Amino acid sequence: MSHIVEIKTEVRDASAVRAGCNRLGLQPPVEGTFKLFSQTVSGLGVRLREWRYPVVCDLPSGNLRYDNYQGHWGDPKRLDEFIQAYAVERAKLEARKQGHSVTEQQLADGSIKVTVNVGGAA
Repeated sequence: MSHIVEIKTEVRDASAVRAGCNRLGLQPPVEGTFKLFSQTVSGLGVRLREWRYPVVCDLPSGNLRYDNYQGHWGDPKRLDEFIQAYAVERAKLEARKQGHSVTEQQLADGSIKVTVNVGGAA
């Protein structure tokens, strides 16, 4: 029996952030304080391709802080790719932690189908 799940993503897991960056071929995230255009924020900084400023993950709140000047300083599609990569990696890490095996399939529309097989370790 299969189940469709919709996930609202909050970025709270540093391991999944690292795995998402690795998946996308990005530099590893860095913990620190970062200057955005008009403010300074602290958290786990991720450098997206072709973005002027980093995306900063506030892990305790799950929120992302960034300034892409309505797309002029960074294509929002790159952020969407990162959030998708984070969500997939987080789901895989959690499923494996609970002893389940996981497979994934890239779909033609760009989405990723993640299948969790209950009870089988991978």
